[in-house]
Amino acid sequence: MQRESVLRVDLTRGVASRETVPERWRRRYLGGKGLGARYLYDELPADADPLGPENRLCFALGPLSGYLPGETRYAAVTKSPLTGGFLDSYAGGQFPLSLAGALPNCLAVIVQGAADEPTTLVVEDGEADLVPAENWGADTVETAEAYPDASVACIGPAGENEVAYATVASDAGDHHAGRGGVGAVMGAKRLKAVVARGDRPEIPPAVERLRERTDAEYADHATGRWQAASGTLESVEFADEVGALATEGWQAGQFEGSEGVGIDAAREAAVERERPDDRVPGGFRVDTEEGESVPRGAAPISLGAGLGIDDFDAVAALGAACDRLGVDVIESGSAVSWTVLAAEAGIVDEAVEFGDEAAARDLVERIARRDDPLADALADGVAEAAAFVEPDAGAGEAAPDADLSGEELVPTVKAMALPGYDPRGAEGMALAYATSDRGGCHRRARPVEEEVFHERTRAETVREVAEAQTARSVLWSLVADDFLGDVLREDLGAEWLRAVGIDHDAESLARTGERIWTLIRLFNAREGFDSADDDLPARLRQARADGAAVDPEEFERTLAAYYEYRGWGRDGLPTRELVAALDLDGVVDAETPVSADAPAATAADATAPDDTQTE
Repeated sequence: MQRESVLRVDLTRGVASRETVPERWRRRYLGGKGLGARYLYDELPADADPLGPENRLCFALGPLSGYLPGETRYAAVTKSPLTGGFLDSYAGGQFPLSLAGALPNCLAVIVQGAADEPTTLVVEDGEADLVPAENWGADTVETAEAYPDASVACIGPAGENEVAYATVASDAGDHHAGRGGVGAVMGAKRLKAVVARGDRPEIPPAVERLRERTDAEYADHATGRWQAASGTLESVEFADEVGALATEGWQAGQFEGSEGVGIDAAREAAVERERPDDRVPGGFRVDTEEGESVPRGAAPISLGAGLGIDDFDAVAALGAACDRLGVDVIESGSAVSWTVLAAEAGIVDEAVEFGDEAAARDLVERIARRDDPLADALADGVAEAAAFVEPDAGAGEAAPDADLSGEELVPTVKAMALPGYDPRGAEGMALAYATSDRGGCHRRARPVEEEVFHERTRAETVREVAEAQTARSVLWSLVADDFLGDVLREDLGAEWLRAVGIDHDAESLARTGERIWTLIRLFNAREGFDSADDDLPARLRQARADGAAVDPEEFERTLAAYYEYRGWGRDGLPTRELVAALDLDGVVDAETPVSADAPAATAADATAPDDTQTE
């Protein structure tokens, strides 16, 4: 029942072959995020060009893929063209289920090199074939429709043009491996699509019984009930109610038009509810002029409140355009917000305003195709947009000391634009954003869901954020459905792993999660990231209209406490003692900086090593 191999695809040579994953790697990193990180650290030299042929792109499954209830998901792991650091992005739907069925015994597809001509990878019956891509230039829906008998993960025009936040779309654009630019890496490799033909793996009776029990537990869990009732679209009203909904370029924490783009509006507009194989339904399917779309919480937050658009149909249409182009909705909304604020400040000459869906869509389409100098600059992310100033805007090219950084207008962390939860309304999110391993991301830890209702001490905030990051490092290595993970949190999936013949308990899995989180920290350190990158942009230190702001001194104290909790030095680097305690001393190379500070107590200190062999 265990998956033991990877499929390695070399696009430069035009060949694909199977290889066995070392048993120690499977135990220590499981699959998904962890295994992808291990391969990336091992095979990618420091300072490798994310858009160069030596970058790796892993489509990673997990040891439970096809067995767990909820959506089957895959992890896309690579070096990000947006941030220059580690990137893991996830998508669910039919494609990862078909991939699991098409490649039995396979934990990942590892793509390297670059093709001379646009290429498609076809996997079926355990075999792989590289064929010419005849639909280069097509959008994501058109590309999927070219393979009616298969599941497709593909790029659209944004990926082909190497937009730094291009997505990989599956299920005709219903699902996206979104943040950080996986699609740009695919485009640089001239890989248009991965086509999978396969059925769900056969589920053994003992696993089926566990599956039925877990499915029932999820349906009765608060997260399951919330997901069944409203999905992530209810996040709009929640963030607005607690004052954490970034509105009109982060100028406010509440949006007067939130009801027009929230759950009630979605229910009214929906033509049906997307339903996977399991009882709990998925997203709301709506009609738009671009075709059917499944908008999720990020669309009404980033494209609705973030752009001052209060009409659900307009938000759904803009989101559907992003889906077909294959571009991340959060970064796209941030790019439009940046442009509106820059135009208001006289930095660029562009006719776009908050509330103008047509102008926003026009700009997003130009960005996806890099049609003009402004769009070309924005295609590299808002943190890079400061390098561009319209010559006729009165400033000429930006001077080195010009106060035009992306953070000054729209906040980013490690060059990734923040999603719509404003940490000025939920300060635990400030720590979660700053310490995220892939940049400004709210999925590694979401303290906002509790801290707005219950006051937290600094120690409680630090522990909650670190434990969530560690737990999700495990669950995303199993590649569990993100919401089902709330049910698996107690033992981190240990019972499930034992059901498929992998002997882990909750303690060893917690240690595995810390190992994975630490290895990724070391990967980023090797790429030049340090404690200075665990910072918040100046925009968030400035008060909103309601007076809310992040206290810089309090934030620095909380960050220092986080480092101590993690067992990292004051420089934000893991100590040599922690590296040894996590069995990483045989992994870390000479190019990776490690802290020389004295060690602090860590969760790992209380856990006996599960395997003392070096790798």
